[in-house]
Amino acid sequence: MSYRTSPADLEGMPPGVPHIIGNEAAERFSFYGMKAVLAVFMTQYLHLMDGTIGTPMNEAQATEYVHLFNTAVYLTPFLGAFLADIFLGKYRTIIWLSMVYCLGHLTLAFMGIFGASPWWLMTGLALIGLGSGGIKPCVSAHVGDQFGARNAHLIPKIFNGFYFSVNLGAFVSMLLTPWLLEWYGPHLAFGVPGILMAIATLMFWMGRKRFIHVPPAGLKFFKEVFSRAGISALLKLLPLYLFVAIFWALFDQTGSTWIFQSEDMDRNFLGFEWLPSQIQSLNSVFIFIFIPLFSYVLYPLIDRFWQLTPLRKIGVGFFFAVASFALIAIIQQWIDGGERPNISWQIVAFGLLTAAEVMIAIVSLEFAYTQAPKTMKSLLMCYFLGAVAIGNLLVAVVNHRIQTPNAASQQLASAIEKLPDDWKNDPRTIILPGYDQITGTEDDFVQRLSKGIPTRLEIPARKTLDQAATIIENLTRSNGEIFPDEASVNAALASIRDPWNQPLRYQILTSRRVRLSSDGPDQTPNTQWDIGLLIDLTPAPGPAKISWSDRFHPAETWLQRHQSQLGETPKPVSQSSAASFSSTPFSGGQNLLHGAAYFRFFTWLMLATAIAYIPFALLYRPKTYLQD
Repeated sequence: MSYRTSPADLEGMPPGVPHIIGNEAAERFSFYGMKAVLAVFMTQYLHLMDGTIGTPMNEAQATEYVHLFNTAVYLTPFLGAFLADIFLGKYRTIIWLSMVYCLGHLTLAFMGIFGASPWWLMTGLALIGLGSGGIKPCVSAHVGDQFGARNAHLIPKIFNGFYFSVNLGAFVSMLLTPWLLEWYGPHLAFGVPGILMAIATLMFWMGRKRFIHVPPAGLKFFKEVFSRAGISALLKLLPLYLFVAIFWALFDQTGSTWIFQSEDMDRNFLGFEWLPSQIQSLNSVFIFIFIPLFSYVLYPLIDRFWQLTPLRKIGVGFFFAVASFALIAIIQQWIDGGERPNISWQIVAFGLLTAAEVMIAIVSLEFAYTQAPKTMKSLLMCYFLGAVAIGNLLVAVVNHRIQTPNAASQQLASAIEKLPDDWKNDPRTIILPGYDQITGTEDDFVQRLSKGIPTRLEIPARKTLDQAATIIENLTRSNGEIFPDEASVNAALASIRDPWNQPLRYQILTSRRVRLSSDGPDQTPNTQWDIGLLIDLTPAPGPAKISWSDRFHPAETWLQRHQSQLGETPKPVSQSSAASFSSTPFSGGQNLLHGAAYFRFFTWLMLATAIAYIPFALLYRPKTYLQD
């Protein structure tokens, strides 16, 4: 079948655009729905998926893995662009990779049914990364390909509409998918986005006869890439998207570190108790408000006094991103001090970050298309997407570098290599030699395993730590069920020493969690040999709140039902009629950069980027290319 290969001579909207917009809304539902719950799934669900109770992933690890996944999603567009621009064309590339995308969602939905869940997770994310990333530059460029000279004036509007559809799909999915995970579990939470991806693929296929199918350039692609105009476009845009990468390093943490922050906040807003992952959906609400506000009110108003070029919009957006993360750092400082601020503060930060997104992301997407020579539209779109990859890789590297190793896990991995082939068949208890590499001494670890999965860890000095934990709990009760300040606890624990005659360390992490630790046998803080307890405060349940949504879900969450099936029952250290305390032992694995200091690091990085961007924007000279 032959298709039209050049834009029609139209003044209005091209006929294929509704199929692309509908496809994008459904595809973004599937992607953002899956991504919305990914961080929470890794820290709270993954270790329970294989029929036993394993060791939960910590937040820094989950952040690292989420952003490595994001990096892959935004690097694979280069593969999709080469397939589209050289071999298959945009339409066929989108169709074939969409099928890979659907298979990835199906893989995630099968986690825990059979096989090892970490393997299913890795495979599913790899397939989604290839499918989602591969179609990204093709879909964006395919939109632009539908326009010719007479209706080129509609390109800014359609890219705004394109971005609007992205956020409509994201908004619905980020409300629904966390709710599905909470009450019905990961199989449904990952399965529903897969169904929407299948619908997106069908919707796109139905528009095949209405699209403009710009043919692949073949070897001509390389000729234009290495032409004077091609090299000039690539080199001119490279610095811009390196600046934009830092913005994405901040923005995409709304799906990782901002979720973890919201877990320690009062999430009652507008009469609803929001789930941590659902707060992200408000970003889309701000998008719905800001796109028309900026496009039809603020931009024209400012243009009367100061011409708002695309590069100037991006520069202003950078400073909004600085303000957003500065507020997040302040919120985290309150949490570090034991407070529990209302989620409305984070919503204000979302508003600032969304204003930055409108001025940076939408404008960069449109700018990348207009600055690309004809046969390089998909490749130049990859600059925009590659910036997202670089930003996420930066976050992954930072979170990898700030983690201290876990001595018990390292020694366990070495011990497992020496076990017989059938060692997973029975429960195991492995004694690890600790710092002195000799078993039978006071620094030994004892690791319990079930079905090959590490479960309970017994650490040295547990009796001493439990004694100190009891003192902390008593002080907390007498302090109105608020963890006391560090000076008060240090004074109360002054007489207690670890087995190496060193004082214990006490640190408030949130209003409901503190860390009690020993420097361990190496007597050095923040190393793999640190040992201690994470002490959690569970307030007494208040009066039952009945919500209209209670009729739509079971009485217990999926986690509660699943943990009951696995035989897990909470074992608090002590409890009163008002609140209870529980403790979790740890070995190493803590973070060198945490709390407010972590967010301040990215705030200063964004500020330096915004200042450095100004001379670049003043020197850049744009050149626009369209398809006809």
